[in-house]
Amino acid sequence: MKTLFYCPFWGMESLGLAEAAKRVKAAGYDGMEVAVGLDKQAEAVQIMQDNGLRLILMAFGGGASFPEHKAKFRADLEATAKHKPQFVNVHTGHDYFTYEQNCELIQVAMDVQKASGVTILHETHRGRFSYSAPAMQHYLVTFPNLRLTGDFSHWVNVSESYLADQADNMSRALQRTDHIHCRVGHPEGPQVNDPRAPEWKGALETHAKWWDIIRQRMLTAGAPELTVTCEFGPAPGYLPTLPYTNQPVVSQWDVNVFMMQFLKQRWKA
Repeated sequence: MKTLFYCPFWGMESLGLAEAAKRVKAAGYDGMEVAVGLDKQAEAVQIMQDNGLRLILMAFGGGASFPEHKAKFRADLEATAKHKPQFVNVHTGHDYFTYEQNCELIQVAMDVQKASGVTILHETHRGRFSYSAPAMQHYLVTFPNLRLTGDFSHWVNVSESYLADQADNMSRALQRTDHIHCRVGHPEGPQVNDPRAPEWKGALETHAKWWDIIRQRMLTAGAPELTVTCEFGPAPGYLPTLPYTNQPVVSQWDVNVFMMQFLKQRWKA
């Protein structure tokens, strides 16, 4: 089984897609995960093709009311799927939508997936329907074919723990996860300041063991490939900064390259 590593366009917007793709290719990534407006998606497809990179596109939806959100969600998914990316990674719904409303959105994604033939994966993310490990369980039961992008740093943050007391919840989620976002979170935040630092060794290993389980499941099933996006976020915001100067404490680029190299070595990918 091949492991394919993707770099997020998030944090590289100032370079532009063309320059970012060249840098990503030179660093040894296999592709990019790109969130851009619908008017820029065709350009992203062409640039990835020109640079020999694979492409994951993202979709979100939005609107002032649930009906508006649902309509935009469908429109965004349909427009994005037309580009035939490797798959679409979606941020689905909101934690404040009702269970029934979020179910409607999941069904929309399943309908678009069936009509387009493009796989749609739902990212585990704060603020979305998938904001926590226990909240996720109801949806996994309702939708047996629901598949996930696993970014478990969010669940660590929401639960203020490394989820040791939620082994069953994690096990069910890991069985449904087909794409990994290898960000490392901690109980008080969705991203450690530097996963290379010795004080975060335990956090890194906890997340890596979850990723190992996903990889082993796919190996056993005979999957041809596993996809991983090295998605530590940029500053300011995700990446901590120094007070008064707003200078990031580390390089987002260096941390993401480290994560790719760490998993390549761990898995001999």
